Amino acid sequence: MARGPLVLWNHWSMQIIVLLSLGLQFVLFILAGIRRREDAPVRRFFLWLAYLMADSTAIYAVGHLSFSNIMREHQLVVFWAPFLLLHLGGPDNITAYALQDNQLWLRHLQTLLVQVTGAAYILIYKNIIAGDNFLWLASVLMFSLGVVKYGERTWALKCGTLESIGASVKTQPPAIHKHFHPQDDEASEEEFLLRRAHSLFHICKRAMVDSSVIEEDTAEEDTQQGHEEYTTIMMHRVELWALMEVELSLMYDVLYTKASVVHTFLGYLVRFVSPLIAAASLVLFKFTAKDGYNRDDIAITYILLGGALFMETTSLVNALGSSWTFAFLSSTRWHWLKYTALCNGSWDKLRRLVVFLHHFVKGGAASASRYRSRRWSYTIGQYNMLHFCTRPADTLVTSPLLGRLAKLVAPNGWWDRKHYSGTVKLSIPVRKNISTYMQRLYDKGEFNTGMLRKKWGEDPLYRRGLYKEGTLKESLGVEFQEGIIIWHIGTDVFLAKSKTARTKEAAERVEAITVLSNYMMFLLVDRPYMLPGQPQKWLYLRTCEKLVNMRVANPKYMLRRHNNMIKDLFRVHDSPGFGCSRAAERDELANNLYDKYESSELSYVAPRLTHVARLAKELLEQERDGTSGTLELILNVWMDILVYAGNKCSRNSHAEKLNSGGEMTTILWLMAEHLYQASL
Repeated sequence: MARGPLVLWNHWSMQIIVLLSLGLQFVLFILAGIRRREDAPVRRFFLWLAYLMADSTAIYAVGHLSFSNIMREHQLVVFWAPFLLLHLGGPDNITAYALQDNQLWLRHLQTLLVQVTGAAYILIYKNIIAGDNFLWLASVLMFSLGVVKYGERTWALKCGTLESIGASVKTQPPAIHKHFHPQDDEASEEEFLLRRAHSLFHICKRAMVDSSVIEEDTAEEDTQQGHEEYTTIMMHRVELWALMEVELSLMYDVLYTKASVVHTFLGYLVRFVSPLIAAASLVLFKFTAKDGYNRDDIAITYILLGGALFMETTSLVNALGSSWTFAFLSSTRWHWLKYTALCNGSWDKLRRLVVFLHHFVKGGAASASRYRSRRWSYTIGQYNMLHFCTRPADTLVTSPLLGRLAKLVAPNGWWDRKHYSGTVKLSIPVRKNISTYMQRLYDKGEFNTGMLRKKWGEDPLYRRGLYKEGTLKESLGVEFQEGIIIWHIGTDVFLAKSKTARTKEAAERVEAITVLSNYMMFLLVDRPYMLPGQPQKWLYLRTCEKLVNMRVANPKYMLRRHNNMIKDLFRVHDSPGFGCSRAAERDELANNLYDKYESSELSYVAPRLTHVARLAKELLEQERDGTSGTLELILNVWMDILVYAGNKCSRNSHAEKLNSGGEMTTILWLMAEHLYQASL
C-alpha cells in the first residue's frame, strides 16, 4: 500500500503533469476576468494559485522530459513538449497577475530562451518519433506555434510596463484616435460608450504614465486646437462616470492581458493561423500509425490537441469580436478593409454574435446588460473608527473565535482591518454630487494641468469665508492622513450631537457624508498606498488607543459587554454596514469625546482629539444657519478631500489597483484629466 502512490508517480508522472498544466490553462481562462470588476478574495486566491502553478508546472515538465529516459511504452510523451510551450504562452486574457510581473519581462525572456532550447532538445536529440513523418510534422507545427505564443506573452509583458506605454504615446499623435464611426447612431448605448472610450483612450494612457499634458507648440497650434475640439465632441452625449469606467477597463487590458499584442496586424495573423495549425496537427496525429504507443498516452494526446484547438479558436473569435478590433479597423490605413468591415455592418454582426455567445456560456440572457462587464461595480469600502473602538475587548470570553485563529496565522492587524470593514454601493445622487463638484472646480480654474492648486478641503471652507487662522483651518491637519482622521471623527461627533430635525434632503446628505467619510477612512486603514503623502499608521493607532481607553473608563461598558458576550464570541463579520448594532455606543463615545476635549486645557494630552472636539463645536455653531447648510459644507469638504486623494495618488498605485476591481479615486483622477483636456 505504501508503494502505491510512488509507483503511480514513477510511471505516470509525465501524464499527470501535462494534464495538470492543461487544466490550469482552463482555470486561468475562466477566472481571469473576475479582477476587472471586483475584488473577490476566494476566487482571486484560486486565480493566483493557478497563475503561479501554471508556469512552474510547465517548466518542471520540460525539465523532466529533458533529463528523463523515455521508456519504449511512453515514446509519445516527446510530442507533448511543444504543448508545454503553448501553455507557457497562456491564454489571451491574462499575462500578468500583478503590475510587478510586467517589470520582470526580461526574466520571462530568459525563461523563454531556456524552455525553447529544452523543448527543441527533446524533439531533436530524443527523436524517437522521427520515424513517423506525420507525427514529426505535427511536432514541428506545434513547436512553432508554442514558440510564437510564448514570445507573444513575453512581449505583452514588456508592452504592459508604464515605461513602454510612455514611449508609445510619444509616437502616437492624438489624430490617430479619430476613429471612424459609421454606425454610432445605430449602436446600443453601451456599444456607443465603448467606442467613445476607445476614441479618448489616448488621454487615459497619457495620464497613466504622467504624460497627460500635450505640449503646446506654435507650429502645432492648429493641431492642438483640433485635438481639444475633438476631445469635447467625443465627450458629448456620454455619461462621464461611465466613460471613465470603460477607459480604465481598456487600460486593464493593456496592463494585464495580451491586448496590446493581439490587436495588431501580426497579432491577428497569429490568431488566424494558430487554429489552422492546431487543426492540422490533430489531423496529422489522426493519420499517424499508433502501433506501439500506450493507449492512455494516445488519449492524453487527443485531449491536448483538442484543448489547443479549442483555446486557439476561442482566441480568434474573441479577438475578432473585441471592441479593440473596431478601434483597429477604424484607424487602419487600409481603407478598403475599413469600409468592407464597418460600412456594411459585417463587424457589428460578428460583435453581437460573440457577445451573445459569451453571455450564453455564462448562463444569462442576451440583453443590454451583456455589455456591462467592463463597468465598475460601484462598490466602495467602509471603515469607521468609532465603530472599531466600540468593538468587544480582546479577552478570552469576548474576542471572536475566528479572530483568535486569524491573529495566529495572519499579519498583525489584518483581522481588525478586514473584520471591522465592509462595503456599500455608491448611489447615483452621490456620483452626481461629486461630478458637479469637480466641474465647478474646473470652471473656477482650481486645476492647473490637471492638478489641484489648493490644499485638501480648502476650497469649500474658502467659499464660505471659513478658511482662516482658527479651528477649521487647523482641522485639515498638517499631513493629509491627519486631516482625514480629524474630519472623520469630527463628522461623527457633529452628527451625534446635532439635535435639529432633518428633512429628506438633509437625510440624504447625512448618508452621503457618512459614506464618503467611512470610505476615506477605509483607504487610510486598509489601502494607504492609494493616498498621497506618508502613511500615518502611528497616529491612527494612538488615536484608537485613546478612544478605547476613554470607552473602557465608562461604568456602563462592562454591563453592555456582558449582555452581548455570546453574540460577539461567534460573530464572523462586524462592519459599519451593520453599524446599528452599536449605534448607541458610538454616539455615547462621541459625546464623551466632545465633553472631555471641547476645552483647550487637555490639548497637550491628545492634540488630535482636541482638534476633533473643536471642529465639532465649530460645526455645531455653524448649524445656526440651518442643518442643511452645515451638512452641505461638510459634504463639500469630504468631496474635496476625495478629489484631492485621487488627484495626488501615484500613477503606479492607480495602475496596480486596476487588477482588483479598481478604486473610486482612480475614476475621479481620470475624470479630472478629461475635464482638463476638454477645457483647454
